[in-house]
Amino acid sequence: MKPRSKRLLLLGSAGALLIGAVALVLTAFQQNLVFFHTPSEVAEGKAPQERAFRIGGLVEEGSIMREDDGYTVRFAITDTAHVIPVTYRGSLPAMFQEGKGAVVQGILGEDGLFRATELLAKHDENYMPVEAQFALDQAHKAQQTVQY
Repeated sequence: MKPRSKRLLLLGSAGALLIGAVALVLTAFQQNLVFFHTPSEVAEGKAPQERAFRIGGLVEEGSIMREDDGYTVRFAITDTAHVIPVTYRGSLPAMFQEGKGAVVQGILGEDGLFRATELLAKHDENYMPVEAQFALDQAHKAQQTVQY
């Protein structure tokens, strides 16, 4: 084989390996990518079906109910415009309370119930995810517009 042919073969093999590695990284990234949606977006059907995503907002007052098994909790997340029912199985963060901010990650069922696999509670008085704060502000503005 000529040196030129060897170089072309080597470059072609390296290019194929690089393309394969990039494809694997992009596939893994796509599978682990989790988007954030507001309760209003979920109610409008903008959230993915049969794929994990996050919902953020406030835990609705009076919505926390514990199941008999002691590990399952039902509650509702709201952005003051729409309410999404959530079920979560696991230990609750100490800061998880009604009227406080929370972000849940999981899958929305066909019945409209969000089955959370992860629950993050607001950790101090100043913390609110940027997306959740924006959604709450937008919902509050929409309510004020309707009232006048």
